[in-house]
Amino acid sequence: MSETREPRPRRRRRLLRAAVGLFVLLAVAGYFAVQRDSNGGGGAPFCVASVDPVGEDSTSESYEMSPEQAANAATIAAVGVAKGLPDRAVTIALATAMQESALRNLDHGDRDSLGLFQQRPSMGWGTPEQITDPVYSAGIFYDHLVDVEGYSRLPLTVAAQKVQRSGFPQAYAKHEPDATVLTAAFAGGGTLNCGGPAPAGPGDPERVRADLVRIFGKDGMHTLPPQGGQAGRNSGGGQAAPEVEVTLVEKRGGDEAVVRRSRAMAHWAVANAKAMGISRVSYDRHGWVGGQDRGRWQDMGAVGAKNGEEDPYGARPGEVRIFMAR
Repeated sequence: MSETREPRPRRRRRLLRAAVGLFVLLAVAGYFAVQRDSNGGGGAPFCVASVDPVGEDSTSESYEMSPEQAANAATIAAVGVAKGLPDRAVTIALATAMQESALRNLDHGDRDSLGLFQQRPSMGWGTPEQITDPVYSAGIFYDHLVDVEGYSRLPLTVAAQKVQRSGFPQAYAKHEPDATVLTAAFAGGGTLNCGGPAPAGPGDPERVRADLVRIFGKDGMHTLPPQGGQAGRNSGGGQAAPEVEVTLVEKRGGDEAVVRRSRAMAHWAVANAKAMGISRVSYDRHGWVGGQDRGRWQDMGAVGAKNGEEDPYGARPGEVRIFMAR
C-alpha cells in the first residue's frame, strides 16, 4: 500500500499564509496602540475602568469600552448612586445592560424592545422616547429592582431576571465580574480613565448643569453656584485659561453618601467628555485633562500650576469642578 503525502509546496503556502495573517494582526494591534498613545493619549478615543489590587495575592482588574459605552455606564451608575442604592444594585443594573445592549442606547431590538435595557413600550415600561432616555430607563429599572424582595442577597441572574423576564436569564452571569469593576470605577474605589483628543468644539455648560440636576436632583447634598464667566482661580497674578466652569459643592458635614455622589459626578463628567465638550475635571486633589497623559487622572498641581502657583483648576475639598472649552 502506498502512503499518500501532502505535497510540500502546499504545506509551505499554508504556513506562509498563517505567518502573513499573524503579521497583519500584530500590525493592526500596533497601529491602534500607537494611535491610543500618540499625543499623550490624544489618539483614538477609549475609556478604561479599573480597580487596583487590594491584597498581596490580588491583581488589578480592568474593563475597556468606547466613550459611548462609558457615558451610558456612567449614567446607569450615577442614577443608582443618586437614588442611594447600594453597589450591588448598580452591579445588577450594569450587568443587565451589558447583556441586553452592550451598553449602547439601541433604537431597535426584539419585537418593540428599545434602549439600554431593551425595555418594551407594549409591556408598560414607558413610551419609546422615555425608554431611549438613559436616565429614565435606568431609573425605572432600579424602581422595579428594589421591589424584588431581598434582591441584594439573590444571585445576580435571579435578581436581573425578576425584573427583565428574559428568555436567557443565565446570560447575565458572565457580565458580573466586569460590571463589578464598572461599579467600583463609578461609585467606589476604582477609577475611570478616558483617552483621546481634547474636545474639538465648545461645550454647553447649561446642558451639563441640566443633566446633573436630572440625575442627582436638588436635595441639598450638593449646591450648584451661579454660573460664572471665565473659569479658574488667579494665584500670584496667574491668568486662568478661557474655559466655562460648572462647580458642584458638597453640603458641609456630608457623610459617605455625599462623597459617593461626588465621585459619581466626577467620573460621569469624564465619561461624557467627548459628547459634551468637557475639557477638564477636578475632584479630590486629582485632575483629568482631555488629550493629555493618556486620559489618566493626575495629582493636583500636575496640571495648570506654573512657577509654584496654586493650580487654577484644582478642586478644593468638597468640590467637583467641570470645565468646558468655549
